[in-house]
Amino acid sequence: MAQVFAHGQLRLYLLALLEDGARHGYELITALSDRFGGTYRPSAGTVYPRLARLEEEGLVRRSDEGRKATYTLTDAGRAELDARRGDLAHLEAEIAETVREQASQVRHDVQAAMRGLRADLASAAQRARDAATPVPGEPDPQRTASHRRRVEAEAIVRRFGDEVRADLRRADAGAGVDELTVETLRTVLDTALRTMRSTVR
Repeated sequence: MAQVFAHGQLRLYLLALLEDGARHGYELITALSDRFGGTYRPSAGTVYPRLARLEEEGLVRRSDEGRKATYTLTDAGRAELDARRGDLAHLEAEIAETVREQASQVRHDVQAAMRGLRADLASAAQRARDAATPVPGEPDPQRTASHRRRVEAEAIVRRFGDEVRADLRRADAGAGVDELTVETLRTVLDTALRTMRSTVR
């Protein structure tokens, strides 16, 4: 992704993320990634220097707990955040628009990939049908292969469902399931279903 935050915006957003309570640096990075639906994840080299600068300015307080450092908003940090509520609201609107644009791009990319996959699957299915020539009196190899592939396909569907459900439960128990995740899942599954149906006769 191109530059996400303009000058000073990441600094402001870090203060906003600390408003609800103390967080580790990794938790702040994860919270930023979640806010962007996973389409943007700042590096440690981006976040930690800004946290150190905020600490120097007296806007956050760092507390070392073992190998982890926890950052807490100070009274001065809360005062700056209160003074910049308008800037923060504008930033939130920009982030929401960025997420919507990314969701649209994801849907477009998935649909384009699925269109190509649909054509490939239809072509492969037709070649398999054309090549099948059962011998009279012997088990139909096409039916045998079809049964094996159906069982394999059903196992793939079950495994996919189990893994997606597990991921969603973990997300729900953590930062929560965002709109982009649901919209992407809906787009992928709807397109995959249409693709599969176009190859099954």
